[in-house]
Amino acid sequence: MSNSYSQYEKDIRGKVILVTGGTGSFGNAVISGLLKFEPKRIIVFSRDEKKQHDMRYLYNSPTLKFVIGDVRDAESINRVMGGVNYVFHAAALKQVPSCEFFPLEAIKTNILGAHNVINAAIQHKVERLVVLSTDKAVYPINAMGLTKALMEKVMIADARKISEPNSGLNEENNGQTTLCGTRYGNVLMTRGSVIPHFIELIKKGEVLTVTDPNMTRFLLPLSESVELVLHAMTNGKNGDIYVKKALATNMETLAQAVCKIFNYDKGYKVVGIRAGEKIHETLISQEEMARAEDEGDYYKIPSESQGLDYQQYYDKGKRSPLEEVVSFTSENTKQLNLEQTTDLLTTLPEIQDALKSNQTDDRK
Repeated sequence: MSNSYSQYEKDIRGKVILVTGGTGSFGNAVISGLLKFEPKRIIVFSRDEKKQHDMRYLYNSPTLKFVIGDVRDAESINRVMGGVNYVFHAAALKQVPSCEFFPLEAIKTNILGAHNVINAAIQHKVERLVVLSTDKAVYPINAMGLTKALMEKVMIADARKISEPNSGLNEENNGQTTLCGTRYGNVLMTRGSVIPHFIELIKKGEVLTVTDPNMTRFLLPLSESVELVLHAMTNGKNGDIYVKKALATNMETLAQAVCKIFNYDKGYKVVGIRAGEKIHETLISQEEMARAEDEGDYYKIPSESQGLDYQQYYDKGKRSPLEEVVSFTSENTKQLNLEQTTDLLTTLPEIQDALKSNQTDDRK
């Protein structure tokens, strides 16, 4: 974890932190960093016993508590929530094809599972809960994005309830919990993302497959996604969603950069856009940009709320200068050229490890 994260040390020290989906890419990254700040305990909650076994031996830390459970099961998440200060809700079905083929499973995990986590956090008076969302939740066209968009809406609706002191809906919580969220795009080198796929094809000696050379995607190192979540945890108000001002590139440049790094001469071929994919991704919609607040490296999107009085939604509105703002997309953010993309990728520890592995294989 970078030195810039030290600003969060005082917030982490002595706290109990629950990470749902804690054996995933984000979970591993955030846990390895948080351990340096001496939290009282980190609860790693997931349903994958093999990954928990591997993490237990990797970290060998008494601070970590591993719990087998599923966010779909309200009882199992409720059992571990007692005494927790912070929750990072990362458990999800994240692969677009999987969610396209099994949308009901995505609903159970991404929407109902998030509801179970949020409800348990409110009941146990957790201080702060951050839900992790995705660019695919904005103007969604696939099941993964649709379910993540509804996860955000569930969080915002519950945040609205606990923010109303006389709503009659927060008697157990009394406004002690803050619910907020983050959105980010393609996190580099995470499981199932495109660069590990490219590397696997290189290992097999196969041509890289590119959906569309002009397709653009945000590029966010895993360390920056962790910092985004920590920023939301320490700064967020109820219903806020935070977005990192991420850079982007197109798929042709990305494929060329990987070939250049690995000195791979078989190149790539275009296979066409898959079901549920966009040419460009959006992190903030035009409607959200009209109320978004610029915080330097981040945008904060406050919840669009008029309280719990339904009638106000019919009778009260406000002027919004939509013609003056545009969405924040992977097309209109800063685009990295081949040299810049190559430089960014070569800073990633996973790329450096893959290069070392290739050199070792070449010497055999």
